[in-house]
Amino acid sequence: MSRLVTLMTCQWTDMDLETLCQKAKAWGYDGLELACWGKHLDAVKAAESDSYCAEVKGILEKYDMQVKALSTHIIGQCVGDLPDPRLNNFAPPALADKPDEIHEWAVETMKASAYAAKNLGACVVTSFTGSPIWRYLYSFPQTPQKMIDEGYQKVYREWTPILDEFVKNGIKYALEEHPAEIAFDYYTTQKTLETFKDRPEFGINFDPSHLIWQGVTPHIFLKDFGERIYHVHMKDAAVTLDGRTGLLGSHIDFGSSKRGWNFRSLGHGDVNFEEIIRTLNEIGYEGPLSVEWEDSGMEREYGAKEACEFVKKVDFAPSTFKFDDAISNK
Repeated sequence: MSRLVTLMTCQWTDMDLETLCQKAKAWGYDGLELACWGKHLDAVKAAESDSYCAEVKGILEKYDMQVKALSTHIIGQCVGDLPDPRLNNFAPPALADKPDEIHEWAVETMKASAYAAKNLGACVVTSFTGSPIWRYLYSFPQTPQKMIDEGYQKVYREWTPILDEFVKNGIKYALEEHPAEIAFDYYTTQKTLETFKDRPEFGINFDPSHLIWQGVTPHIFLKDFGERIYHVHMKDAAVTLDGRTGLLGSHIDFGSSKRGWNFRSLGHGDVNFEEIIRTLNEIGYEGPLSVEWEDSGMEREYGAKEACEFVKKVDFAPSTFKFDDAISNK
């Protein structure tokens, strides 16, 4: 088994699709996890226009780039979040400072993404949900359990009509467990999946980089939620606590050595990718391994190429042979 190695394009949406396809092919990638914003893909147009989809497919086919997943992370964030001026950066400029309209746009665009995925031959849409309760992370002032439970139910209600469109199109939805989402660690993921237990189309986009700095062992998370792992990000992070730095980041931007952790290019952090590959083999995951490249200390094109090589080296197929069966006189 050789899993596809794809490049998540969210960090590359400043680059037009053809240029990125040309570069990704040269770096060794098999395909893209295509972002539904910037210069890469308009989900609404892809849902409605055959000619637009043919144009996108033509570029992808020219460079032999496969697309198994679409990314809608910044759009999905606007569905479940409370009004927040920072969401202006994610929504169309005309909707700035109009939270109700931003929410409506996000819901309708997420619905369209299911049709876009089907039209482009993808099978999964990766995303964020947003969270109305992230601000309650530290329970002070004291947070009643009822407020937490109501937050989960609010997310369930808001995503139900979106997921109905996913079912109609035979597309899986994969939430990336991530800070600021309704699921960000082991137990919040457990509670989220329990909340969505009647929605089998709702699953997880596994990303070890968001777990390692929280003290969660990525391959244990992966094994325990294996049945609902619909997509996999390959991304690394390094924990660098030095007696001054803290895990909460101190309101300091990514890349600074004053932070207690930072994202790193693959193989340069603390994630044990061999255990992840072994667990993926155990749970029978055959989907793409999608490189989400983020490293403030490394030139991105160098990093993207190196990361592709790293994934192809670390990935290996499960055994189809019991090794000691060869020890025989027969």
